Amino acid sequence: MGLIHANTDALVRMSEGDPDEPVMMLNLLKYRETAEPGHGVDGMSGRAAYEVYGRKFADLNPRFGGEPQWMGQALNHIIGNEDWDLVILVRYPTRKQFVDMLNDADYQAIAPIRAAALLDSRLIETRPLLR
Repeated sequence: MGLIHANTDALVRMSEGDPDEPVMMLNLLKYRETAEPGHGVDGMSGRAAYEVYGRKFADLNPRFGGEPQWMGQALNHIIGNEDWDLVILVRYPTRKQFVDMLNDADYQAIAPIRAAALLDSRLIETRPLLR
């Protein structure tokens, strides 16, 4: 548990791809019972703290184009034993916009709220096979 920070090797591989290609990011999220102290979310549940992050992320959306395509509560884990609370698919118009977002000072200022809210997460770059 606790995998909430980026895999540097994966980011390098991602940034080597076509910068103009759209990307869909699969987010698997597990909230902390109580958010880590600091970052303006003291005393909040992990879920409430993630909602704070989500609102701040939405404010950045016009610059980076991240549009949630689907969001839902994770229920029964039919295969595997990882336990997630939330699943989100977010589409970015270009790979460059996603990479630029991660390097942006405004995004980096809100990223600690995400980390404080989450016990565990996965963020997986995907490409559609069917169009």
